Amino acid sequence: MATDPRTIFGQRLAEVRKAKGFSQESLALESGLARSYLGGVERGQRNIALLNIYKLAKALKVSPAHLLEPASGLKRAQAKV
Repeated sequence: MATDPRTIFGQRLAEVRKAKGFSQESLALESGLARSYLGGVERGQRNIALLNIYKLAKALKVSPAHLLEPASGLKRAQAKV
């Protein structure tokens, strides 16, 4: 059960990225972020800055709030921090 906010965000980012048809590489190019950074964020190893959440949301054509929702596989109770 994921409880670390970085892990929860990373799972959600990966879910949205895949649903939108992006590879890590293509999302990195579109957002202006490094692919290795995105990989670290998706694995919950990096603490993402608010500005980077906005860059990713713009590239994915979603609201920043959409990226902050728990991943589909997580129950909302599990995602509370």
